[in-house]
Amino acid sequence: MFAQRTLYRLGISHNSCSFARFRWSTSSSRHLSSWPPHGTRFFNAHASVSYMPTRSRRVVVGITGATGIIYAIRILQILKELGIETHLVISKWAHATLQYETPLDAAKIVELATKTYGHRDVSAPPASGSFQHDGMIIVPCSMKTLAAVRCGIGEDLITRAADVSLKEDRKLVLVVRETPLNEIHLDNMLVLRRAGAVIFPPVPAFYTQPKSLDDVINQSVGRMLDSMGIFTDIFPRWEGFERSKK
Repeated sequence: MFAQRTLYRLGISHNSCSFARFRWSTSSSRHLSSWPPHGTRFFNAHASVSYMPTRSRRVVVGITGATGIIYAIRILQILKELGIETHLVISKWAHATLQYETPLDAAKIVELATKTYGHRDVSAPPASGSFQHDGMIIVPCSMKTLAAVRCGIGEDLITRAADVSLKEDRKLVLVVRETPLNEIHLDNMLVLRRAGAVIFPPVPAFYTQPKSLDDVINQSVGRMLDSMGIFTDIFPRWEGFERSKK
């Protein structure tokens, strides 16, 4: 009775409310009947579920404009030889730097990778957490890229993929290349280390008694791959001080 009196005072009849309910139900049914939108796929709740097919190991490689592109080239060569799938992103300034540091042009470097993406293509697979991979390495990693990753600024594919690697708790190795380091550089490294990234300055070891520049590069690259759980025999490993036999 109270509801009827209220409707009467508002000048709304019970029949009109019923008609409104009818109109709402028919219109909503009409809209719901067209859901989902054309082209949208929904999984059947009763469909069987299976594991994703097995895949080969997969590594994302980012190359930025800092000096040291030879490290990236050697890593790509080794991973290709090992049969590990590589997804490569080369920044704009890396294209400029490689002209000064290697006789190889960008086309030859791209041939070493399984797949390559433009650095501005933030719609590429590595930009999404659903894209499964076994780790990312930025080699060399410029201080600009380091700062962008620290601040979560995914303005290009390299920084976005690095941000995704951190949020998905995947391996991220940053081969930082700068010297000397100021307080801002060090603070950025500390924050990213605490976030789970591996900070890897390419510092050579001399206990291996390198005979050439290739030996120095191989030792550093081998240790970088160690940080990603990829263990190779491209450099001699420390086994303690060798003492002459008596």
